[in-house]
Amino acid sequence: MTQPLDFKRNAGMALDLGLVNGVKVNRNAADRRAASLANRRTVKKEYQAAWLVRAIECIDLTTLGGDDTPGRVERLCMKAMRPLRADLMQALGLETLSTGAVCVYHEMIAPAVRVLNGRLPIAAVSTAFPAGLSSMETKVREIALSVAAGATEIDIVITRQHVLTGNWQALYDEMVAYRQACGEAHVKAILATGDLITLENVAKASMVCMMAGADFIKTSTGKEGVNATIPVSLVMVRAIRDYHELTGFQVGYKPAGGVSSAKAALQYLTVMKEELGNDWLQPHLFRIGASSLLTDIERQLEHYVTGNYSAAHRHAQP
Repeated sequence: MTQPLDFKRNAGMALDLGLVNGVKVNRNAADRRAASLANRRTVKKEYQAAWLVRAIECIDLTTLGGDDTPGRVERLCMKAMRPLRADLMQALGLETLSTGAVCVYHEMIAPAVRVLNGRLPIAAVSTAFPAGLSSMETKVREIALSVAAGATEIDIVITRQHVLTGNWQALYDEMVAYRQACGEAHVKAILATGDLITLENVAKASMVCMMAGADFIKTSTGKEGVNATIPVSLVMVRAIRDYHELTGFQVGYKPAGGVSSAKAALQYLTVMKEELGNDWLQPHLFRIGASSLLTDIERQLEHYVTGNYSAAHRHAQP
């Protein structure tokens, strides 16, 4: 993934507890805004096709199963580099297309490196994913090993108890250590928002992680009872907007967990466009963590090209 020439990584800032403790969220307003997105008419025809192609470019194509094998990861990587069939590419007038990255466990970095060979970013989940309840020494070492193995992005999980107990200094220090361990690899902070109880906690955790240097903030591991939602996304992207206004740094956003339909992808793209603007509709600032989403997008694009839907089983699974 090529970064824009003027793109600056988030350098972070000193922890400002006054700013963090002053964060407030109007839950009713967030729910109303989310409902307005769900009930409106979506983009249609060639505009929808263009948006769905952009969604593909922003997918972190993911496999995080206990039954993952090198062969499965190799197939995932091949799909990431060629996410649409050749006939659909030709009909849409596309010469090249790929997903934003692939996302795997540490043990699956090696087969991903063999297939991708630097052509796409490799994201590795780390820091005792998904619960994050290992020693700090273990978690930092895990990051270092994944970067050494070839991961160019690290998806870390925060310690949720720091948020639930309001220990913002501990969360900040933890995130700083993760950022330092990542070195040149970009770091995505997974908040596990389904575990954080309130939208106010989500907003405060978002701000603290950005202050500590997170390049992305991400909703979920995909393993919680509740994963990405539109109200949570609104809170997180507005925290990104506030942080950008405060520091000038652009932090990326990644919804993950349960984003499995083209319709849902369009809603998240709409949130990014309306809340943050066109600059954030790029893979270096927006990703969707997904495994089955690509199949539904491919079906929708085939319908646009041919007028017919095909069964999902006819499309190559990632």
